[in-house]
Amino acid sequence: MQIDHHARLSVAPMMDWTDRNCRAFHRVLSRKTLLYTEMVVSAALVRGGARHLLTFDAAEHPVALQLGGSDPAELAEAARIGAGEGYDEINLNCGCPSDRVQSGTFGAVLMKDPQRVADCLAAMQAAAGPVEVTVKCRIGVDDQDPARVLPDFLTHVRDAGIRRVSVHARKAWLQGLSPKENRDVPPLDYDLVIEMLRAFPDLHLSVNGGIGTLDEAAAFLDRGLHGVMVGRAAYQRPADILLEADRRVFGAANPCADAVEAAQAMRPHIARHLEGGGRLDQVTRHMLGLFAGRPGARLWRRLLSEGAHRPGAGLDVYDDALAAVTQALETETQPGDEAMGEGSTAGGVPSRPVPTS
Repeated sequence: MQIDHHARLSVAPMMDWTDRNCRAFHRVLSRKTLLYTEMVVSAALVRGGARHLLTFDAAEHPVALQLGGSDPAELAEAARIGAGEGYDEINLNCGCPSDRVQSGTFGAVLMKDPQRVADCLAAMQAAAGPVEVTVKCRIGVDDQDPARVLPDFLTHVRDAGIRRVSVHARKAWLQGLSPKENRDVPPLDYDLVIEMLRAFPDLHLSVNGGIGTLDEAAAFLDRGLHGVMVGRAAYQRPADILLEADRRVFGAANPCADAVEAAQAMRPHIARHLEGGGRLDQVTRHMLGLFAGRPGARLWRRLLSEGAHRPGAGLDVYDDALAAVTQALETETQPGDEAMGEGSTAGGVPSRPVPTS
């Protein structure tokens, strides 16, 4: 598999969001985009035996496993396990600013210890065999000077044998800002990431952070970035980001013509999930933004938000919601529909909190 090609566009790992049902949905929209798991803590795999966290469907390929940790031996074993499960890439999280991650001395705090990161990466590569190991990082943390810190960090990871890095183009403030604020308050510095292309011509660099449209993603590719990683926008407005991605980014045919066809294509996955004892809302919670900005979007969100969580909710609830939004699209009799964004509501149901990426 030419993973570099798929990394031209990727959906960021987001805690509590990019689970296997989310990835199944995103794969319906785009066959080519690289998908990431939520961060899986290495200790949970190695010491906790939580192999269930690695379950995925073959249809999700290309799919990458993101690991969190800071112990080289433990990360190596976790990488070995992940490679054995069939993931196309193993990624080390050096960008998450949450308190929980800091307390484990991993995530963005690792920007302060590039040698430890290099040791972890070397051990992971030795254990992962042919499966590529990559890094997702910030441009710096706290009072660090990104213009000095990022080149030093990239030098360490390159010298450890890493050739592909995704850079969230914001600093992370580990003290004083919440994880949510860390996604919005520190200013973006895309130009610094662009500069790293010239400083490290042997690295495959993807940019992440604040990218809200497919046009913006294409513009970064036009500027020379090897890849673009999209987070919240791909989750909140998935059709806007992914529905045209295969054609525009990869030069391939789009798998679905429109959002309705994508919703229909998800029906077999939902049926299998329900037959396996799963709940309807475990899938549909990831699909609330499918029709964002289109007629019937609010109706779709309301019907699924109110109906999918009820005990015994089945495909009839999903089919009724899809029939309602299809009619609204055909007649365009739903004025006032709007894209789902932070703080929006769906028929009185608050939108879910913004994910961590």
